[in-house]
Amino acid sequence: MQFGEPDRVPWLEEGLRDDVLEAWCQQGFPRGGDLAEMYGYDRRERIEPNLDPIDEKSVRVLTRADLPALRRRLDPDHPSRSPEDWAQCVERWRDRDYLLELPVQRGLFRSMGVNAWADLEPVLYLLADDPTLVRDAMDIHAALAASLADRVLREVDVDFVSFSEPIGGNDGPLVSPAMYRQIVLDSYRPIFDVLHRHQVETIVFMTYANARPLLDDVLAAGFNCLWAMETETEAMDYSALRRQYGRSLRLIGGIDLDCLLLNEAAIEREIMSKTPRLLADGGYIPVADGRVRANMPYHNYAHYRHILERVTKNR
Repeated sequence: MQFGEPDRVPWLEEGLRDDVLEAWCQQGFPRGGDLAEMYGYDRRERIEPNLDPIDEKSVRVLTRADLPALRRRLDPDHPSRSPEDWAQCVERWRDRDYLLELPVQRGLFRSMGVNAWADLEPVLYLLADDPTLVRDAMDIHAALAASLADRVLREVDVDFVSFSEPIGGNDGPLVSPAMYRQIVLDSYRPIFDVLHRHQVETIVFMTYANARPLLDDVLAAGFNCLWAMETETEAMDYSALRRQYGRSLRLIGGIDLDCLLLNEAAIEREIMSKTPRLLADGGYIPVADGRVRANMPYHNYAHYRHILERVTKNR
């Protein structure tokens, strides 16, 4: 991510559920087999500060009168914010030989209590009817995130900080760039102040589908790395993004997961069409752009990982 000359780039794991492994056992995968050992995944651990309201069931912000209660439920000094074995965790992380991530924000819709489709419509109406109220709620969430990030970074050096932002679908984000900038990105400023004070070098915008219309503002806010998942392939094409933004935007992901549903030729074509050039530029970690599902044949997954290993070793 620093455009240096490492021995190789990290090999990240995509996220494999038990149902995937069960399906693969019917296709030749050895039952009880160790994927990390077979494919050399690099370990990645996430520090998990508690960003949830203390009373999750009462989080909905529908009126301005709800804001004081939200502020109480997002008290950064509540004992639940850090694990009981925090001192032992800090000591263990100091001697680590693996990647350590600090997630600091869950994004607009998760912060506003959207956990299912039924939760989305009221928040969209609220954004249209009272955007100032939403911004005030986001400021409260950001104050918690900034406080917890400062607490962690005073004791731990992390490899990257991540903001999760499930903000739209394949047609684009569910809010305009102007609304996203004024309500969301501006609310993140206290968090960025903390990250800059602690000299965090890699700040990752983790998003889904098609967030292309937001990227200019995302970079201007202080992000310098994109990890886009389950993307709209044409809009979020990493080769095009590198041509547009150059080294100002590091990249993680970018391999269309759908190629794993096809055949070996399609997998090789997808990887070789973009990965070697991006690796040569630096600031890029290749991995499939989403969680592997049970309908993806094990043979295809194995072929994908073998090609990925070959191309990253020969960079």
